[in-house]
Amino acid sequence: MPVRVYYEDTDAAGVVYYANYLRFCERARTEWLRALGFEQQALLAAEGVGFVVRSVRADYLSPARLDDGLTVVSSLAGLRRASLDFRQEIMRDDERLFVAHVVLACVDWRRQRPVAIPAAMQQRFQTYAIPA
Repeated sequence: MPVRVYYEDTDAAGVVYYANYLRFCERARTEWLRALGFEQQALLAAEGVGFVVRSVRADYLSPARLDDGLTVVSSLAGLRRASLDFRQEIMRDDERLFVAHVVLACVDWRRQRPVAIPAAMQQRFQTYAIPA
């Protein structure tokens, strides 16, 4: 997913503020789901489930700067009954700037408890998961 660095994304030195890398990754995961036909609001309304971030491990390798054109690359690195593991990289051309491992839990929104990923989603995700 392409991302442009705007002034609002940077600190006073014109360098992307560290938390904004996570925002870029969140947007990319949302667009990944949308591209597979799963709108998050529709999922919540129809199935009563949503995805929440359970954990993040992030490595900041090199800074992005104001006006940089970036690409967020998202890969489904693991799939379990009630969670998804993503590997996400933020690239500037061929240079890797940021790498994150993000675990999402599928949650029953009413009970606020983990629940199995709906079968149709699980089946669709299996075709995109990187083999172990």
